Amino acid sequence: LKAGDIGVAQDWFIELLKGSGRLLLHPVFYLSIFLAAFLGLSRVKRERKNFTVRAKDAYFELRQLFPLGLLIGLIISVVTVAAGIPIPFAAILLVAAFTLLLSLTTEIRLLAPAYTIGAAFFTLIFLSGKNINIPLIGDSFASLDEKIYPSIAIVLALLTIGEGVLILRNGKKGTSPKLIKSKRGQTVGVHEVKRLWMIPVFLLIPGDVLSMPFEWWPVFTIGDNTYSLLLVPFAIGMHQQIQGMLPIEAVHQLGSRVIGLGTLITLVAAAGYWYPIVSIAAAALAIIGREALTLSQRIQEDNRPFYFSKKNHGVMILGIIPQSPADKMALGVGELVTKVNGTAVHDEKTFYESLSRNRAHCKLEVLDTNGQIRFVQRALYEGDHHELGILFVLDEKKWDSAVV
Repeated sequence: LKAGDIGVAQDWFIELLKGSGRLLLHPVFYLSIFLAAFLGLSRVKRERKNFTVRAKDAYFELRQLFPLGLLIGLIISVVTVAAGIPIPFAAILLVAAFTLLLSLTTEIRLLAPAYTIGAAFFTLIFLSGKNINIPLIGDSFASLDEKIYPSIAIVLALLTIGEGVLILRNGKKGTSPKLIKSKRGQTVGVHEVKRLWMIPVFLLIPGDVLSMPFEWWPVFTIGDNTYSLLLVPFAIGMHQQIQGMLPIEAVHQLGSRVIGLGTLITLVAAAGYWYPIVSIAAAALAIIGREALTLSQRIQEDNRPFYFSKKNHGVMILGIIPQSPADKMALGVGELVTKVNGTAVHDEKTFYESLSRNRAHCKLEVLDTNGQIRFVQRALYEGDHHELGILFVLDEKKWDSAVV
């Protein structure tokens, strides 16, 4: 290796370390941890109110915050850095500011990239070229020009695809059972997903450290021909309430649609490198498209009958407590228990009475989500017959004893 190549490699290694360390200085990093912990505690409180027991522990949402997001962030980092897509520091500031502001609304879904980066994009258009009287960051807006918009639109598109992948792969895990009142005043079950993820992405920021390794890098020059690396945490929020279909199917449908929207935004944003004005259309498409997906999902749910309502020919399984006997018997959400130890059941009272007739063994006849009958059984140990770990929809006046 030539001495110059070794020097460049050292610059990159040092800048990667510095950029990673700067993640710990970013307020969104700590905000995301706080919000994920808050979501877990709120869910447990609600589940205990509905069922006297929680379905997942309070740390479940916190454990989902990083793993898949790290992998997606790595892929987006490779794409943005290799393609040479620079992002001005002013954009990073605005995205962080809107993430903090939108989190105050308590609407976790508003932390989707379409809203945080989209709002930052249009604010940047308004502030571009202006001197802002804010210490340390005011000068960041004065030197901006139209070359920055395609780059921001591309990052927005890639993060929207990342959001869709997170929903598709992670959103279906641990959906939370919930009891609500229908418009007719009946107690019905729904499933709710409130999730927060973090996608840390290395972005090229105009600076004074890294020079261009390839003649195409970066795609557009902003200011000097040198750049720094910054590991930026992007918070990704999701909220979906499901009443008319199986949770896994509803979440899969939403995730696929978000990926499709992100792909469409990518195609439009790419055209912005030739026609910068098209970048505005890409950002607008992201905001309008993401809101349209949420609205259409709500309308579809409202027009469907409740999936988890009381049935006359069995007990509908609304939730399964992890590591419980029901979980070990591979019972699933949406299945209908029609018989217990040979006796037909239609509510929690008959379920418990039939279960208590044989304290050493449990045999269930189950109608699965495909309409097929199957039988499951297991030996019961002391205490098992009181806590099989099944959550189901109760009569209106019996919300205090929701676990069998």
